[in-house]
Amino acid sequence: MGEQALWTRARLGRCGPSLDLLTARFDKHVYAPHAHDEFTVGVCVDGTEVIDYRGGHIRTGPGSIVVLAPGEVHTGGPGNATDGYAYRALYAQTSLLTEGTLGGVPHFREPLIDDPELASAILLTHAELGARPDPLETESRLPWLLTALARRHSTARATTDTIPGADRIALLVRDRLADELLDPPSLAVLAAELGLSRYQLLRAFRTTMGLPPYAWLAQYRVTRARRLLDTGLRPAEVASLVGFADQAHLTRWFRRVLGVTPAAYRNSVQDLRP
Repeated sequence: MGEQALWTRARLGRCGPSLDLLTARFDKHVYAPHAHDEFTVGVCVDGTEVIDYRGGHIRTGPGSIVVLAPGEVHTGGPGNATDGYAYRALYAQTSLLTEGTLGGVPHFREPLIDDPELASAILLTHAELGARPDPLETESRLPWLLTALARRHSTARATTDTIPGADRIALLVRDRLADELLDPPSLAVLAAELGLSRYQLLRAFRTTMGLPPYAWLAQYRVTRARRLLDTGLRPAEVASLVGFADQAHLTRWFRRVLGVTPAAYRNSVQDLRP
């Protein structure tokens, strides 16, 4: 399996706080006793890891979620002598788990969680943010995902999901994102301006628009990019003009939305010109 540990840092919105992501794969590595300042949320992807925690032992397997509380000392090592272990983990400030809950810091009575749907969502989000940590995407996805974790599996109680004026809120946020597509504002800042928590803003936006903010903005950028490609501009030029990080970022979203690469689309519309 090999001994590998890859750290990635994502930012929660423009000028927002950072969050660390770890992708690890070990044959024999054993962690010394240590603790983190943040919640550790991990998903095992291969093999078996044994974690000493709160005076007991946690044995993970593929698909299992592990949640370790801030400040709690723990270790980690291979569950047997042959298989090694691999996992993805993120290190989240407590506030990311409390925006949509009541009752203070969430307490997870069981650190080992069996929730295949949530595990898949965590792995997908981790992989996509690790590959391209876009600040708006990070801020759109992680508070939503970690609120779901706290609501489903901790002692925290859910806040109300009814947001008065949700339609108006969503349209205001949509217009700000469209107006500032090259450097979109932080959702935390927008929420504060509207007197909401970030989770409430996300709830209002998703309920009204049917998409999280980053996905709506990506599709809006694709629409703008399409118009520019129609004029004959090259994809590499268009990407920066509509706010994508580079041509690869544009291509990924262009294919998701239109089913074709920007270059192929540009060539086809050029062929249709008289």
